[in-house]
Amino acid sequence: MRATRRHRPMRRQLTGQPGSDEYRQAMAQRAHYVGSVEHKDVPSFAGNPPRPRPDATICDRSLSHRQADITNWLRHGILNGHFGTLMEGDFPRYVWYQDNERVYEGRLVNREQGAYKGYPLESDEWPEGLGVDNA
Repeated sequence: MRATRRHRPMRRQLTGQPGSDEYRQAMAQRAHYVGSVEHKDVPSFAGNPPRPRPDATICDRSLSHRQADITNWLRHGILNGHFGTLMEGDFPRYVWYQDNERVYEGRLVNREQGAYKGYPLESDEWPEGLGVDNA
């Protein structure tokens, strides 16, 4: 795994004011998951052939052909207001989704298209207010 360039840990915090239902629905309709070949070691929807970086964490292989499911997770997170305060264009930079006892972070990679990549978080990295009881 690549060494972080941060000098302090990233603060993951849910926005206190996620906007109206209509606002979140408009964002969610346009948002989609694209993934990254830099974190894959098997062919996937993100591209073929996979091109993992030597310092990259490899994605769960069971998700390599589940782009529609992951896009739905991303949209679910947006609809529920599980995103941070930092916006890039019309989209939040970070969106969180909880699947059972695992929390995933979506990171905006293209603000014009609403395209995201994502990765699981360790429990000590979860945004405050998101936890096993909130699935």
